[in-house]
Amino acid sequence: MVNGKVGVLTIGQSPRTDVTPSIQAILGNEIQIIERGGLDSLTEETLEEIAPELSSTTYISRLRNGKSVKIAKDKLLPLLQQELTALEEEADVIIMLCTGDFPTLTTTKPIIYPDKVLSHSLQAIQKNGNLGLIIPLEEQRESLIGKWKNLKMDIFVEVASPYEESDIKGAGEKLKKKGADVIVLDCMGYNEIQKQEVKQVFGGPVILPRTLTARIAAEYVL
Repeated sequence: MVNGKVGVLTIGQSPRTDVTPSIQAILGNEIQIIERGGLDSLTEETLEEIAPELSSTTYISRLRNGKSVKIAKDKLLPLLQQELTALEEEADVIIMLCTGDFPTLTTTKPIIYPDKVLSHSLQAIQKNGNLGLIIPLEEQRESLIGKWKNLKMDIFVEVASPYEESDIKGAGEKLKKKGADVIVLDCMGYNEIQKQEVKQVFGGPVILPRTLTARIAAEYVL
């Protein structure tokens, strides 16, 4: 018996078989997940339409074939709004599957933004100290530091992609040496295994956006 419907909106292509099982495990089988993606209308031949330029705010996500893709935010937004408008017709609440900010998106349904969940959660539990970020792309460094400045914590950043082979454990070790008190894996692509790899070498709290956000959604629908 289905007791509710949660929409999952990825900035890449749906289905996100690498992420939604984590969300479903927290929501339980009574909740139906409905997926859409900002790039669902694109093919491998037309993906160049969303390629970043030097001045672009760049995101990274996953295609349905398992490959990762870099995305220009300004080119993504109209496509994302189109999919969101369709998704709100089917879902009770929507999870944005990206830790970026999307203030221009409009919807008639409640939407859970992981970046807001993360920042407010850290404000509530970590009043001071040093924040360690593990991020997917070097070109995101400055924009993500800017996003977290409101916490008034010293910020240390290491780069390790959740989608390509990278040294996530090494990134955790470096952040520990720099003096981080808490680490955020700042992308919905990071998974539970990668979190544990970081936690093994770090020893302190490691925040995984996909599971934190899913727990907020569960509180809303269950």
